[in-house]
Amino acid sequence: MKKDINISDFKITKPVKIADISTTYNLEADKGTIEDELESVCKDLAKIQNAMYAHGKYAALICIQGMDTAGKDSLIREVFKELNARGVIVHSFKVPTELELNHDYLWRHYIALPARGKFGVFNRTHYENVLVTRVHPGYILGENLPNVNSIADVNDEFWDKRFEQINHFEKHIAENGTIIFKFFLHLSKDEQKNRLLRRLEKKDKNWKFSPGDLKERKLWDDYQTCYEDAINRTSKAHAPWYAIPADDKPTARYILARVLLDTLKGYKDIKEPELDDDIKANLDLYIQQLESE
Repeated sequence: MKKDINISDFKITKPVKIADISTTYNLEADKGTIEDELESVCKDLAKIQNAMYAHGKYAALICIQGMDTAGKDSLIREVFKELNARGVIVHSFKVPTELELNHDYLWRHYIALPARGKFGVFNRTHYENVLVTRVHPGYILGENLPNVNSIADVNDEFWDKRFEQINHFEKHIAENGTIIFKFFLHLSKDEQKNRLLRRLEKKDKNWKFSPGDLKERKLWDDYQTCYEDAINRTSKAHAPWYAIPADDKPTARYILARVLLDTLKGYKDIKEPELDDDIKANLDLYIQQLESE
């Protein structure tokens, strides 16, 4: 790879305007080279995941958000395929079920959190509750909340409380051993158009298309405003947001994987546990016992 990256360039540490963040990034390498580098990074990530599994004191929560066609599904497939399946759990959050609506909005996310030693990947996340529901506030009425009887009750004070709840939720799990990564796959409107057209033009991609995609596309500016507000309100030292340029899928995958790897390498206490002294002292004896069978 000709160009190395500094993951801090993608980390949101101060208020931003999404319109000022680029949806492209030039790694100065061809697709094949980027994919080879990604494979190398992912193999190193797998080693860290194995150490985390043995260490058993940290979990990693990877939250992935983005507009339709931003590449969430394929990114998850490519970035985590080198990791041991026993240590990675992916959750794709859809429209809440009746059971989920009978609980508070964070419940379904809380019960899906990764155990210590594992990676949890949220494909769409608890932030849908301040993104989709903010663009479509009528959805909040389906939560059957006390003191919310009409759209008029879904006001600024309501959203202030919800952001506060999300920040408390993330602080709580971070203080109890969950390393939080939040990624916004930043896609341009033109590139979304191109990807929607490919879904329509390629028969093997038709199944991914829904007329609702076009209705949501008309609300693009509303979504960008909501993403900007959510990111600015909730990017914290213990739960940072990263804006990942997503117009080129291989580039987005590589950058995201590097953020994971470089950050986790910074946790110097993540290491495989030492063998018990008695076991270590008798390793040769155990080998002899097995070889003499």
